Amino acid sequence: MSDSTSPFELFDELRIIAENGLEYADDPYDRERYERLEELTSEWYGRTLDVDPETISERFRAELGHITPKVSADAAIINEDDELLLQRRIDDDCWCLPGGYTEPGESPADTAVREANEETGLLVTAESLATVYTRRPAVYTGPHGLVGHVYLCSVTGGEPSVSHEGSALAYRDPASVDRWHANHATLATDALAAANADRR
Repeated sequence: MSDSTSPFELFDELRIIAENGLEYADDPYDRERYERLEELTSEWYGRTLDVDPETISERFRAELGHITPKVSADAAIINEDDELLLQRRIDDDCWCLPGGYTEPGESPADTAVREANEETGLLVTAESLATVYTRRPAVYTGPHGLVGHVYLCSVTGGEPSVSHEGSALAYRDPASVDRWHANHATLATDALAAANADRR
């Protein structure tokens, strides 16, 4: 593991190996090895997050089938001044695009539409996919790998309103934002670039 690698990247990979091994292994000795690997991973997740390892293990075992990265989507809502609608989060006091994890039965585009409504009060339509990105596990951004999608969205109705997850909601020039949540500065830049390319 290099100096720049988060311990969560190691934990996440070991956890995936253990869980997928338990899903497919037939040999009892292999199962014992995967079970031990899962126990060690849970223990070190627990130590790092200060959470009971058994709680971590129960969460792992609740996931069925082949373990894959999380899936999420964000909504890029841009006004005529090339400003993005951003939410200031309560948990870290940083600005972000509205978005979140994809729910069962949703497409990422559906997620962007739902999250935009929940976090801004606006009704939107997902017009086009701006970018797809991969976020590695880290203490700050979460203990699991993530595949994210950013959609350019147009407003079709509703009234702007701050959600319970935010302390402020505003159209902002990304250059004026001093504190971004996770990698949302990059998402904002990519979304504006995609929007400008669509206008050509």
